[in-house]
Amino acid sequence: MPTMQKPLQIHNTTTRTKETFSPMRAGEVRLYVCGPTVYDLAHVGNARPVVVFDSFVRLLRRRYAMVIYVRNITDIDDKIIDRAHERGQSIAEVTAKTTQVFHADMAALNALPPDHEPRATDYVDGMIAMAETLIAKSHAYAADGHVLFDTTSMDDYGVFSRRSQDELIAGARVEVAPYKRNAMDFVLWKPSTDQQPGWDSPWGRGRPGWHLECSVMAEALLGETFDIHGGGIDLVFPHHQNELAQSTCAHDGAAFANYWMHNGHVTVGGEKMSKSLGNFLTVHDLLAEQPGEAIRLTLLSAHYRQPLDFTKDLVAESRRILDRWYRAIGDVDAAADLPEAVEAALCDDLNTPKAIAEMHRLADQAMAGDGAAASSLKAVGEVLGLLQSTPEAWFRGQGADDDLSADAIEGLIEQRRQARQDKDFATSDRIRDELAARGIVLEDGAGATTWRRGG
Repeated sequence: MPTMQKPLQIHNTTTRTKETFSPMRAGEVRLYVCGPTVYDLAHVGNARPVVVFDSFVRLLRRRYAMVIYVRNITDIDDKIIDRAHERGQSIAEVTAKTTQVFHADMAALNALPPDHEPRATDYVDGMIAMAETLIAKSHAYAADGHVLFDTTSMDDYGVFSRRSQDELIAGARVEVAPYKRNAMDFVLWKPSTDQQPGWDSPWGRGRPGWHLECSVMAEALLGETFDIHGGGIDLVFPHHQNELAQSTCAHDGAAFANYWMHNGHVTVGGEKMSKSLGNFLTVHDLLAEQPGEAIRLTLLSAHYRQPLDFTKDLVAESRRILDRWYRAIGDVDAAADLPEAVEAALCDDLNTPKAIAEMHRLADQAMAGDGAAASSLKAVGEVLGLLQSTPEAWFRGQGADDDLSADAIEGLIEQRRQARQDKDFATSDRIRDELAARGIVLEDGAGATTWRRGG
């Protein structure tokens, strides 16, 4: 474990300031990040927190002996129920297939699996228990088969999200009902019909509210109070505000998480990428056109707290950058330590744009023959989840759907070799030009021709 030199600064949503991170337990960091609701394929906006916090965890693991990273799967939600009904499938079928594709897509982005990936349906007993605790402590009440959190029971409800009362009321109107004591109260438990999934509870057969799920899963795996809670900026309200409220009140004012980190939106033409607006690109579809590392580099190209206006042209440029970096690293091993400038950038609230600028500088030096720079470049790639392949595998990768397969390329190279042997240089040149037009670069060496994709 390298000696910790630079303090780690992170922007804490609670205080809206950059703070020096200090874990609760020496040498150990406990982190919870909200994961997907598995009713549909993940779009690029959904992938941003996965990539951001994967990079953050990689950094933490260079600095701390133990990092416990939890990212949940929400597998019970009204959106899932509706999607199953639309498709004529069971909820289990919808969640299993969606989760499978999510795992494959995130792996293609070089995102490492979390240490724990709890599924909401495995923690329903704990959710019922927390709802009972909140009722016993006068922070919640039962009404018409529902359990609702009483927002007036918490003096500073809304302070975390910094919403006005009108905004708080608007956020709670998702479930407007006459049985609410206050317009801002939110659902902890709701009744289920015979056609909906449900569990037996003191209030009848029903299912948990979304906010309650994350509170219980986080506590079960990380304790009543843990170090860092992360997610997208759109979760600050109502989800994270309500998680914080119910967890804090269930534990007599004990902090839920000591630091909160939120990544900015992915936008398209200045508008938030979302399924409701129909302006989204799924990771699954984009992976048919570009390698996952190029998507990942694009998502890291802006500071995580800033919006990122996403285009396919940006991903294509990221692929060209990676082409150059792979040529620069060759077959070197990664350096043990990060360059000081990179460590300073990443320890300054995960400033990936600054770290990427340093990677460009290291690539320049490596291309000029500096082996130490190439080794450092690869080390930076490891902490950012980039340069995870070999140059040979990168350049010979399958690429986009309309790219030639490796077997097809080898076949054309063999045709070209035969044409050259037959002194049919027109055919030989035509094959080379056709391959070049498809992004395949041939390099003739002594007795053999090698190839690679990209510039």
